Amino acid sequence: MLGILSERADVWGEIRLIASPRSAGRKLTVRGEQVEVVALGEDAFNGIDVAMFDVPDEVAAQWVPVAVSKGAVVVDNSGAFRMDPDVPLVVPEVNAHTARVRPRGIIANPNCTTLSMIVALGALHAEYGLSELIVSSYQAVSGVGKAGVDTLRAQLSAVCGTELGAKPGDVRRAVGDTLGPFPAPIALNVVPWAGTLQEDGWSSEELKVRNETRKILGMPELPVTATCVRVPVLTTHSLAVHARFENEVTVAGAHEILAAAPGVVLCDDPAEEEYPTPSDVVGTDPTWVGRVRRSLDDPRALELFVCGDNLRKGAALNAAQIGELLAGELRR
Repeated sequence: MLGILSERADVWGEIRLIASPRSAGRKLTVRGEQVEVVALGEDAFNGIDVAMFDVPDEVAAQWVPVAVSKGAVVVDNSGAFRMDPDVPLVVPEVNAHTARVRPRGIIANPNCTTLSMIVALGALHAEYGLSELIVSSYQAVSGVGKAGVDTLRAQLSAVCGTELGAKPGDVRRAVGDTLGPFPAPIALNVVPWAGTLQEDGWSSEELKVRNETRKILGMPELPVTATCVRVPVLTTHSLAVHARFENEVTVAGAHEILAAAPGVVLCDDPAEEEYPTPSDVVGTDPTWVGRVRRSLDDPRALELFVCGDNLRKGAALNAAQIGELLAGELRR
């Protein structure tokens, strides 16, 4: 977030950094200036117009209302308010208009998995009218934080240069108790699970994709099915998307829409082996789209592969873009 605020146009006045008391007094660089971190407390929000929260759900639930009571509009990156009907869930390229109506003084930032695909999907929906969505995600370990990154690095060190991965359970035995936040080894493996267990065997991450997509697109009855898988990638989520529309689609038409869509890069030339991969997309801001095909059995369905940096557009960048919308509104 600090890097993104430093890279983009300066629409801000004072940037105040607030953290837990143990971080108070530290100095961090923002827009080339050293800024001292302030301890979280009611007075920390005095005079703040826009407060961007990137904290656990329980911290957001406690402190977001405090910031609002002090006169701030809050952009919240936690899951605490995303499904509140009085809190807009905003992706500026898709539904920026919803940010203007915020009865609780809060705007929610979607989950990183949803954000990795919704900009491209929103552009296609605007032209063809989405009627059904089936997605499989391939999620990077940074989606669960530093513990996920540290776990993958530790496990890669344990298996590198070995013959592991050829016998049942040999990788699990080698990595031992370094599973970290994952239920199974992540090195030399994929784990068909992300989030917490919900009713009927669904994971919380899968339900977020369903519920957030519906809310962002304003389609509360849209059929959405997601299967979320964790893969041994540090940063950048990927998704295989099957999208069915109300109207017949063509690859050429989809290419034209995606190539012109803000926040989207079309990278789709399989004959030249051009399609997005996480290692090429990481550290960039757009949603990258490739492998665009019309379904073999349905002229109204498209198959596509999407990659997006889950720490940038999937979190910090989208929050910053919402903050920029608010800054423009507050200056008028």
